[in-house]
Amino acid sequence: MNWTGHNEKHLEKKRQFLRNNSTAAEAALWNLIKNRQLQGRKFRRQFSVGKYVLDFYCHEEKLCVELDGAGHFTEEGQIYDEERTVFLNEEGIRVIRIENKKAFDNTQQILDYIQSFFTKKG
Repeated sequence: MNWTGHNEKHLEKKRQFLRNNSTAAEAALWNLIKNRQLQGRKFRRQFSVGKYVLDFYCHEEKLCVELDGAGHFTEEGQIYDEERTVFLNEEGIRVIRIENKKAFDNTQQILDYIQSFFTKKG
């Protein structure tokens, strides 16, 4: 792993902006996973790794959870997401993607899906 840094100072304002202007889907999921509510795992929101700001990150599991809105389904968005995923995978971080709208459909199913990527006993 070529750790390039995390929560670097130059991204602090961007992380803060994203936290303060989160989507409804991000706010809804955050309410379900914050404070170690999901099998005792600590998630951070708007955590940066290298030049990328992750929606949610669990260091213990080296797991990134991304909620994707319409911009992610364009050709440009898909290319960016693929480059980002390759970078994060090279850093030892697994990435899972969930469509924004699914965060509201069946929250237990979303939580079960995230937990299915846990590798450590909780």
